[in-house]
Amino acid sequence: MELGLKGKVVAVTGGSEGIGRAAVRRLAEEGARVSFCARRQQPIDQLLAEQKAKGVEIMGMVADASQPGQIEAFIEATVKHFGRIDVVVNNAGGSGQAPFASVLDESWQNDINIKVFAQIRTSRIAVPYMKKQGGGRIINLNMVGAKQPGAAMFPTSVSRAAGLALTKGLSKELAGDNILVNAVAVGKIKSEGQERGAKRNQLSVEDHYARNSRSIPMGRMGEAEEVADVIVFLASDAASYITGTCINVDGGMSGVL
Repeated sequence: MELGLKGKVVAVTGGSEGIGRAAVRRLAEEGARVSFCARRQQPIDQLLAEQKAKGVEIMGMVADASQPGQIEAFIEATVKHFGRIDVVVNNAGGSGQAPFASVLDESWQNDINIKVFAQIRTSRIAVPYMKKQGGGRIINLNMVGAKQPGAAMFPTSVSRAAGLALTKGLSKELAGDNILVNAVAVGKIKSEGQERGAKRNQLSVEDHYARNSRSIPMGRMGEAEEVADVIVFLASDAASYITGTCINVDGGMSGVL
């Protein structure tokens, strides 16, 4: 199926590992020209070398999504390099979860910066370019806890809920400009971050994944590539009449739509 992504320019934040890296690879497979940013140079260089060897038009740069100015510079560099920007994938973020009383102001602010403000800043800088060229897509990565927060899920559940409000509000404001804005809410997905968590808890990766799978109706954790497939769909022509929605990719874990 032709998805209409050949030659499109897609910018991915947090693109050096996990879901971001999987999205970069899948978008490149569909013929998109891809830019991505991350905080560390080494994984950027590795992904660049991998994709350039396949003939992909790609650029990568160091940018911390939580820092004012850096994420805007990434979007501007993308436009300067490729001449346009068609899709922004706001993937940068983390999953810091703790009991409410233990979360100090600094942690709240850091979480809001890398999740909410990063999405605000990329959108603010990319939207004028998209309007000039007749449209575009903004895809915000989120988590199912934003819709159904539980105990000890602070600050991330609050920041992610703000991200859903941003997604819905922007979708209504930008629909007339043919800029479609959607979100993807992930559940428990295998990643390097999960594996680092297993090590901190002195568990094998296999035991960690097995424990986390118990609460998932499908009985397993998701793969980053499965999330990337949904990102590609929302970026594609196949999703041309979808805006203001959030798709759960969670193996049935969430109790809400």
